[in-house]
Amino acid sequence: MKVLIVSTHPEPQSFNTALRDHGIDVLRAGGHEVVLSDLDAMGFNPVASAADFGARANPDYLVYALEQRHGYEQRTLAPDILAEVDKLLWCDLLILHFPLFWFSVPARLKGWIDRVLLSGVAYGGKRFYDRGGLAGRKALVTLTLGGREHMFGPDAVHGPLEDMLRPLLRGTLYYTGLTVLPPFVAWHVPYVSDEVRRGYLDGYAAHLRGLDQLTPLGFPSLDDFDDRLYPKGRAG
Repeated sequence: MKVLIVSTHPEPQSFNTALRDHGIDVLRAGGHEVVLSDLDAMGFNPVASAADFGARANPDYLVYALEQRHGYEQRTLAPDILAEVDKLLWCDLLILHFPLFWFSVPARLKGWIDRVLLSGVAYGGKRFYDRGGLAGRKALVTLTLGGREHMFGPDAVHGPLEDMLRPLLRGTLYYTGLTVLPPFVAWHVPYVSDEVRRGYLDGYAAHLRGLDQLTPLGFPSLDDFDDRLYPKGRAG
């Protein structure tokens, strides 16, 4: 399997980075081909702007999604975008690896999503969810966070972690057609013992070795909706 890991963390000596590197070793030992995009080491620009386009379809008014389509067709997108798109289309499995910041992803990863998941390639029109442009590929989210596990859940102080990740799991990964696998979470990372961290490393290794046995997250299919995107069988 061809695996693209897109990671971000401001500290290269962090446990988050150690977890990522351990995952790479496990995957390669399992015979998988792995490519890493370390966004911080790359100095990846997270800001979507007119500078992303070497030649504009409409130089007078920027519609970012439409210019993405034009730029990809003409291969005039910024070189850093084109390089990441090529990696994305190469892979069978996309792993997003990051620390949770403010119930969300860090800025560099959000910028990678904005700039690399191109309109016309990853999605467009009714090419979304199970008909998205990346259908046939899988996605896995691996994250670390500072909170304790008991702080997340239906009646917990922060609510379910799945609610925080919904914009990413459903609104980004599944939206573009990816089959989304259950995330791997390392809890309370800055404050736990080395023994607990070793347990996370072992748990992540088991998670990666068992990828084929993981049940993907369940989301709606467009087959359940009519041409106007009303649920079938319900009057619009």
